Amino acid sequence: MKTWEENIRKVVPYTPGEQPNQPDMIKLNTNENPYPPAPGVEKVLHEMDVDTLRLYPDPTAGNLVRAIAAYYHLEENQVFVGVGSDDVLAMCFLTFFNGKKPILFPDITYSFYDVWADLFRIPYERPMLDENFHIRKEDYFQENGGVIFPNPNAPTGVEMPLADIEEIVRNNQDSIVIVDEAYVDFGAVSALPLIKKYENLLVVQTFSKSRSMAGMRIGFVCGNPVLIKYLNDVKYSFNSYTMDRTALAAGVAAVEDAAYFRETCRKIIDTREWTKTELKKLGFSFEDSMSNFIFAAHETCPAAELFQALREQHIYVRYFPKGRTFNHLRITIGTREEMETFVAFLKKYLSDR
Repeated sequence: MKTWEENIRKVVPYTPGEQPNQPDMIKLNTNENPYPPAPGVEKVLHEMDVDTLRLYPDPTAGNLVRAIAAYYHLEENQVFVGVGSDDVLAMCFLTFFNGKKPILFPDITYSFYDVWADLFRIPYERPMLDENFHIRKEDYFQENGGVIFPNPNAPTGVEMPLADIEEIVRNNQDSIVIVDEAYVDFGAVSALPLIKKYENLLVVQTFSKSRSMAGMRIGFVCGNPVLIKYLNDVKYSFNSYTMDRTALAAGVAAVEDAAYFRETCRKIIDTREWTKTELKKLGFSFEDSMSNFIFAAHETCPAAELFQALREQHIYVRYFPKGRTFNHLRITIGTREEMETFVAFLKKYLSDR
């Protein structure tokens, strides 16, 4: 090893979902929304004055912060925005998880958490989910340097009851607790009302899933004004212009079209419930998902075999081959037509086996 290599910060990077490009593909592997963004988003982009792109964007992201605050009935100083929830979460790790005690997050969860912890040299422990892939709230009552978990969890789709979340927050008032709600809009109950009661709670959400804007990269976190100020202090010490002009304008348009937002979420929920019924008929088992995906295992056909068979038909799902998830597929909910095609292939494949 060369001397200069000794000073390089080395981490095992996060592995994002595959982004295939097949004209006939059914893409059910990265939890994207199958419907386009709100009509107002397209209108804003068409009407944008290109000449303004020579100017820096508003570093405070004021219009977007105001729109989010108004929608969720919060004050502006309770909202922080960033380039997707990944950027927001990374900023939270950097800002709040700086103690010597380990932070806590589940052993099966969003796989970026341990990457950030390793990158920022944060000690961590990963309490195991129970045999049904549920978070055990008691595992988070121990001494720690912070707590983070998704609700619903990923990749399992399991929702934790709000009462259990409140118990975790109440038992950790000397630590920051972050609830990652990337999938909350697909039928789960948000912890946002608790931020008025607990000053140590942060709730993170994203435009990538329920608002159909994964390609635009918009995320936000809500919490008490003191925590939001700390986040902004770190942001301005790192990169003051995190949000570009197009994202800011499109984000406002997306928030303002509440009716379209509710309609697309309802369609995905309806299709998810139909898919659950069909998968059970085919011999799949899974915990009840409250997200826009289903984390399923088949009673006789290995996940690796199904993953490959689907892939050969240009139907892409996500497979996590290591540890306790080795026999599960994470299946994003597409349009009803896409899911009917997916189920029809499974019926034929499993019957011909």
